[in-house]
Amino acid sequence: MADTLRDIPEFIEKELGESLQARTDALGTFKELGAPDLCHIIKVNAKPGVKETSSYHYVSGIDASSSASLAAYLNSLTYALDEAHAWFSKGASWRIRSGVYCCYNAFSRVDVRVEVKIPGGVESYAVNVRGERQEATAAIWQETYITAMLRSILYSDDANYRIPGFRKLDPIPDTAAEKRFFEAAEQMFFRGWLLGSNPEIQVPTIVNNHLTAAIMKYCQESFRFDLAVKFFERIFEREPEVASLLAQAYIGTDEELKAINVLYEALKQFPQSYALLHVQADFLRGKGKLEMALRLAKQAVNCAPSEFITWAKLTEVYIDLGDYESALLTLNSCPMFTFNERDLQRMPKPAKAHLPIRADIDLGLIDDETGREHEVDPALLRLPAPSLRGTFSSAYALLTRLVSKIGWDELLRCRSLVFVMEEEYRMQKEAEESVRKGSKARSIHHDEEHHVEVPAREQLLSPNGTPIPIIKISTESEREREMEEAEQEARAKVEAATAALEKTTDEGDLSLEDIKLDDLSLSSDKEDNDKDDEKEQDEDKDDAEKETETEVKSDDEVEQPKGKSIEKPRVAAASEEDEEKEEDAVELSFSFSNKRLCDRWLDNLFMVLYEDLRQYTIWRAEVQHYRQVQAPYRKSGTDWEIYGDLATRLHHKDEAKDAYQRCVDQKFSAKALVRLLEIYADEGQLHKAMEVSIKLCVYHERWYHETIFPTAIAFSLNKLIQSDGFAKVHNTLIALNTSPAVFKLMSRYLTRAKTFEVPGFAR
Repeated sequence: MADTLRDIPEFIEKELGESLQARTDALGTFKELGAPDLCHIIKVNAKPGVKETSSYHYVSGIDASSSASLAAYLNSLTYALDEAHAWFSKGASWRIRSGVYCCYNAFSRVDVRVEVKIPGGVESYAVNVRGERQEATAAIWQETYITAMLRSILYSDDANYRIPGFRKLDPIPDTAAEKRFFEAAEQMFFRGWLLGSNPEIQVPTIVNNHLTAAIMKYCQESFRFDLAVKFFERIFEREPEVASLLAQAYIGTDEELKAINVLYEALKQFPQSYALLHVQADFLRGKGKLEMALRLAKQAVNCAPSEFITWAKLTEVYIDLGDYESALLTLNSCPMFTFNERDLQRMPKPAKAHLPIRADIDLGLIDDETGREHEVDPALLRLPAPSLRGTFSSAYALLTRLVSKIGWDELLRCRSLVFVMEEEYRMQKEAEESVRKGSKARSIHHDEEHHVEVPAREQLLSPNGTPIPIIKISTESEREREMEEAEQEARAKVEAATAALEKTTDEGDLSLEDIKLDDLSLSSDKEDNDKDDEKEQDEDKDDAEKETETEVKSDDEVEQPKGKSIEKPRVAAASEEDEEKEEDAVELSFSFSNKRLCDRWLDNLFMVLYEDLRQYTIWRAEVQHYRQVQAPYRKSGTDWEIYGDLATRLHHKDEAKDAYQRCVDQKFSAKALVRLLEIYADEGQLHKAMEVSIKLCVYHERWYHETIFPTAIAFSLNKLIQSDGFAKVHNTLIALNTSPAVFKLMSRYLTRAKTFEVPGFAR
């Protein structure tokens, strides 16, 4: 159509300016870096009487440092209009009458807008959350530029930041743009905490925020840590706490001695900085000094007990040490935060969408009609793990690492040792109920021996129909009073022993096996001279100790342990004797003294892990069965993609690789190709990595993803250039004999690597 843009996506509005009004209304909902930039244009036809139309599209990567650069982008759209031609003359042409470019400023929480009228002038202003206009000062433009760059860098490949019609341009195309970005970042560095941070961090700091995360991502994925060293050395002169980032940059450049010295001096000034302690702990873990790393991780937890990452780091160290019970307890102590979705504005439904395809794109590489299928296993679609976000996703990753180390059965055994299980809680409640019922039964039994018949209370009525109160004889009252005093004394001793046990347990001096039940004997046991009763008590103690050591070997045993752990009838049967009941109550109280209550969220993660393991076990059993009978094992492409994600979550790399390969053999899947690219780059399979990169490059170009760096393709190619050298990677691309258009697309990544001098570019 003549009224649409060429090679640029756009959504046609039903009413003029409705997208701008929707963005203004959504400004108050932005919590972090904000929504993508919005470009709105109004088109008119040269023929009189033709109604004006308006459209919009999303864009990122534009230089937002001034109104001139944004106006230049709007002006470039005038050359992208399609032209309709009649048979013998040029048809009625459309032109852009005006345009508005919106870019969110996350520092001041305003939306900076540039309005261009063609022909005419350029007007720039800022709109606050109340919809009021204000002046766009030089400081606001500086903040807007940094915010736009951070969105382009951090969300370049973020699956949660994908929307239709989103045009992504390269934010840093040359070295001059890179220099300008780092100069602006240095000026805004000490205000970076205003932007927020990753979901795992509750309180943003100078060293933990979106600005520092973007700088580290830019330097790490290009393996140019020397750039980070120069940047943080300048900041370190003004703020020594930046030593944690500077030390990471030194370690990346293999200057470990400088990193240690910087950390040593910084910890003298900031001994309570958990960021410094974490860098030291990670360095020691890499050197195999796990005991020293454990001390640092514990100190970091003491410095920031309300942060998730400190507890998660301590859990990782415990897993490295093989102390899986402590790892579970530490994981249970992690503070969990609500995940905030990415800032995306809700738009009115457009009249139509225009998503053009470039003529030089080879769709045969990314679109296979024979690979389309609609049959997907419903059980795989219902897996809850892919929906986990933020701290819950990180905690689940630690739990899957645990199960990959020790297995499901051993994980359940550790869980039953450190957490109070539902069956144990039920047994304690039943034992307490038995104690109350037993005391009532003994009083009735005593009355029968002395032939004291007490009529029912409802039978003792006065002539006027009111109940007559029952008055007990003195001997019985004295006996009951003595029994109550004995029970109170026993209960006090039990509570004292339990408190002492908890204190020693917290200090780490005693373990469960070091505590003897003989220390918790009651006064009533000492007064009892019946040797047979004492023997029965000892047997019951041995049974209770064995119950605590019972292993859980199936999923049903998570809530209903089998074997000796469910000997509830034995406890109830032994409740006829007063001493045995009191001893049972002591044992149950003792078993809880060194256990914790499992938080609901961790209990839910165990169920999520069970569902993953169940589906994984079924899958591998089916594969093994079909392999034995020498029959082909067929699944849809989507099933294979889900199986690949499942194996990746459970740390089965070979199975994940096989599943992703089977997926891309049946259909085109960008997610599976990205995973395969990461695997091939790690394994050094250059030829396969280049084939996958070509498909992903064409796919990105089809959906207006023109960003070269930072992307998954650029990161993997930089890794291959570092290991194999630039010449070998370039010659491999030539040997693949691609079309000129595809070769031009792929050459952009190699040209950028050479321009920015990625390690290995000279080889």
